[in-house]
Amino acid sequence: MKRLLLALLLLAPRAEAADHLSVMLDWFVNPDHGPIIVAAERGYFTAAGLDVTLIPPADPSDPPKMAAAGQVDLALSYQPQLYLQQAAGLGLKRVGTLIDAPLYCVMADAAGPVQTMADLRGRKVGYSLAGIEAALMQRMLRHNGVDPAEVETINVNFALTPAVATGQVDAVSGAFRNFELHQMAAVGHQGRCFLPEENGVPAYDELIYLARADLAGDDRIARFLTATGRAAAEIAADPQAGWDSFRAHAAELDDPLNEQAWADTWPHFARDPAALDAARYRDFGAFMVETGLIATAPAVDAIAVGK
Repeated sequence: MKRLLLALLLLAPRAEAADHLSVMLDWFVNPDHGPIIVAAERGYFTAAGLDVTLIPPADPSDPPKMAAAGQVDLALSYQPQLYLQQAAGLGLKRVGTLIDAPLYCVMADAAGPVQTMADLRGRKVGYSLAGIEAALMQRMLRHNGVDPAEVETINVNFALTPAVATGQVDAVSGAFRNFELHQMAAVGHQGRCFLPEENGVPAYDELIYLARADLAGDDRIARFLTATGRAAAEIAADPQAGWDSFRAHAAELDDPLNEQAWADTWPHFARDPAALDAARYRDFGAFMVETGLIATAPAVDAIAVGK
């Protein structure tokens, strides 16, 4: 009898071990990560033979460095930052897109004196981060006939909404159009966003997946992108069902701000994450050179792969 049981056990099919894939997010889980969370909640990673670990960073500057050091397989970052990472020799490549449109904006109080970008001449603008955000705003100002030297900039750290709502500044650079506008409404103000892509800045991908160059062709990444692309397409077909799957991931996600942000975010989820718009990456590289942030623009195939 024991021999029969042993023989049956040996003949029984063995469950395939899932391939582990570690993904460091750009920040704590929020609606920007919709396709990742929905894919996890609906079992698409498991169906693809993946055991995906999602890691929020201790510091938002950590993900690219962790990917470059081989501490994680994928890192979420921003297309504009990719050029600086390449110049710093991190050896990373964009392997996919999560959010395929800018979310950055320059935000003012709609009831205030700033009705156009040109109205910022002689006024105060708050910011949280210099570098690329400053370059974006400066291009937007010049596009509207304003010399950036005519605008006073004030570091308000990450208190962007309070700085505008209390009148500390006339506008802020670095607001996210899917979040800060709702934060303004929550404190009784209507915000107005001026969009970079409408004010002289080339369009770009807000959130992208990065991997070390030697991992760029890894089959695990291809399966991950297929799963998140499936989730993005399903979210687009039924945003409410997508929200229900997203908020089920953790109790703290189910709040009014996230629900409002979801409605403004899901239209920008990349439904074909592996697709690469080479012209977009080439044009933004030229923009980075024009602003003086990098000396020369890298070839697209040096910083990105896709189909």
